[in-house]
Amino acid sequence: MAFIKTYIPNLLVYEPTVFEDSRGYFFEGYNEQTFLKEGVTFKFAQDNQAKSSYGVLRGLHYQLNPYAQTKLVRVLSGTILDVVVDIRKGSPTFGNVFTIELSAENKKQLLVPQGFAHGYSVLSQTAEVLYKCDNFYTKQSEGGILYNDATLNIDWQIPLEKVIVSEKDLILPTFEDCVTNFMYNP
Repeated sequence: MAFIKTYIPNLLVYEPTVFEDSRGYFFEGYNEQTFLKEGVTFKFAQDNQAKSSYGVLRGLHYQLNPYAQTKLVRVLSGTILDVVVDIRKGSPTFGNVFTIELSAENKKQLLVPQGFAHGYSVLSQTAEVLYKCDNFYTKQSEGGILYNDATLNIDWQIPLEKVIVSEKDLILPTFEDCVTNFMYNP
């Protein structure tokens, strides 16, 4: 099975079938028919790509409704720790953190539905990350949570003295103070 359910409702790990031979490998990073067979009906509208060096921490970010985004995250080179936080009010896992190592080597992808804060830390010397979004970026709908929030207590797997965070991410609110307009729909 290409899709693995996590303990958090609607959060899926996608493991594509990889065909390897003496020439290298081939896999479908995204195939709409494969996703539809699993009930994943998101229509992607935008691709984002970022290259970062070791210690870079991006997040935790989200966009509020009506501009919320579902993301399909994968790594083109290197390794990251991908992190999501359930911020859907009424969810049985509200406030829970899920982490997974995504790498060019393991080719796993994380399908992050609307209603989750998302971020990642770079564990390799460099990493290139590509993520598909089902909605366009809209600056006025930006939301976020401080990466080192004490309530969430996320282990980003990087020594704190080596963490590189943007000025914008350093002033994000705590989990307790973040603004969210997401409701859990089973």
